[in-house]
Amino acid sequence: MLKRTHMCGDLRETDAGSDVVLCGWVNSYREQGKGLFFIDLRDRTGMTQVVFDQEDVPGDVMDASRSLRRESVIAVGGQVRARDGGANPKLPTGAIEILGSSLEVLNTTDNPPILPDEHEAGKIDEEIRLRHRYIDLRRPRMQSILGLRSKVAQHTRNFFAEHGFLEVETPLLIRSTPEGARDFIVPSRMYPGQWYALPQSPQLFKQILMVSGCDRYMQICKCLRDEDPRADRQAEFTQIDLEMSFVDQDDVMDIMSQFATGLFKTFKDVDLGEIPRLSYAEAMDRYGSDRPDLRFDLEMTDVSEIAAKTDFKVFTSVMEGEHGAVKAMRIPGGAEQLTRKMLDGYGDYAKTWRTGGLPYVKYTGEGDNGGFETGVAKFLAPVSDQLVAALHLEAGDVVLFTADERITAETAMGHVRLKVAEDLDLIDPEAWAPLWVVDFPMFAWDVDSKRYVSLHHPFSAPREDQLPLLETDPANCISACYDLVINGSEVGGGSIRIHDPSVQAKVFELIGLSDEEASEKFGFLLEALKYGAPPHGGIAFGLDRLVMLLFGTDNIRDVIAFPKTQNGADLMCEAPGPIDESQLNDLGLQIEVEAPSG
Repeated sequence: MLKRTHMCGDLRETDAGSDVVLCGWVNSYREQGKGLFFIDLRDRTGMTQVVFDQEDVPGDVMDASRSLRRESVIAVGGQVRARDGGANPKLPTGAIEILGSSLEVLNTTDNPPILPDEHEAGKIDEEIRLRHRYIDLRRPRMQSILGLRSKVAQHTRNFFAEHGFLEVETPLLIRSTPEGARDFIVPSRMYPGQWYALPQSPQLFKQILMVSGCDRYMQICKCLRDEDPRADRQAEFTQIDLEMSFVDQDDVMDIMSQFATGLFKTFKDVDLGEIPRLSYAEAMDRYGSDRPDLRFDLEMTDVSEIAAKTDFKVFTSVMEGEHGAVKAMRIPGGAEQLTRKMLDGYGDYAKTWRTGGLPYVKYTGEGDNGGFETGVAKFLAPVSDQLVAALHLEAGDVVLFTADERITAETAMGHVRLKVAEDLDLIDPEAWAPLWVVDFPMFAWDVDSKRYVSLHHPFSAPREDQLPLLETDPANCISACYDLVINGSEVGGGSIRIHDPSVQAKVFELIGLSDEEASEKFGFLLEALKYGAPPHGGIAFGLDRLVMLLFGTDNIRDVIAFPKTQNGADLMCEAPGPIDESQLNDLGLQIEVEAPSG
């Protein structure tokens, strides 16, 4: 076999006159008059044009070149020369070509079910592309993503190594500790009737590493969650995971801010600047989301006190409840931009987020009803001056309202906010808006189970000044949790952990775990905390989401070499699949399939 000397994207005009050997896939081929045969040869670095001239090469080489088909694998030897017909500005190698003198066909190809053409990829059903992923990955775009992902991983390892972190691998076969998403479980042959679980995260092990004196740990690790399908998540994903001892919340956020800003400067040449911080309560109050997109200015205002003075029953009945709220969002110039159909559509959209609807008005600045018209204008006349002042209204504005329990009202308006921004083209695709969201509640009340659940996870510590509230008022206890959000996407989240075993036991009690259950599920952690656990905290960044942001794609499957479908299937290797009877017997398992009803 001809020995490769260069990659297909390497050669430039300075290489003219050099004898080279390239290997790769035939991207295209064409024969022109006067015995000239052209091949565009492709590998992961790019593409180079090769020309065979029948006057300069043996007949068998010319015959072999004419027998090639797209996606055949070949090795070509020849000399680099400047292009006779002028440069191709679309290719980095466009100023040169290879005058072929030897050709070796390394493998032919059947008629490919798909071709790695960028302009055709969007027309091919994604399931077909995933079934033939080995061809889909040949596309230059996909090769660029894989290359970027590799560089991001290397940058990550270098950064944390320079800051004194140890890279430690944690186990994949662990004990099931279901608390949140469902575990993937694995039967044990050596211990019949017993089961391993695949890790949802290395959380407990990285805390144990802090107890073990490792001080600073990091790992780029696989995590698995048996979740229902979601467009932006995979059952199997990768995270940049770390933990630090003898730190507080600021220490963790500071080093991760350095990491994030360095990453974007290196790979996007974007200066994220100093990353601001926003409390969870303020994020919900102003934006209706704990991961707000700050690339545009639409904000909500709490107008509950003003709304309570109206005769509009939608408002007044909500305000009679203990947790009722009325939120308003001003849309500058909305009267000219938003049609009646669009405004009614926002009301229907809000209902999908469990609120009753979305009353609205237009503000003209003059006339009846205090300058308001359409929608609920007549109900607002008595409070028009107060609303104008509270919302800083100007003629031509539209105001949307939502009235419900506070969390429902805020969340629904937060989703409407994003839809309005998309409809009015308010989001600058070149803008970058990072922020830290902090001061999350420790707990949320689960109506179905009638108990508290951890808003992040049960190993997150309360803020130091909030510790007494675990006993007196857990519903209002604030945690030492923090999430990094970029352009409305949660990139990572973490917390200072509980290192006091009595505090950990109290949290388990509050989320409804008996002493026996806590010991059964987390006994090894509770025991470890008794033997000199340092204060510690950490975070995990989603590597897949980071690469999505850096490359500029909105499909998580683009940035994973071999992704699952939204339903968790691997179409290429047809997983999940059955196992044979002997494997079941080894594991002491028997499968029973319910007969269809009726």
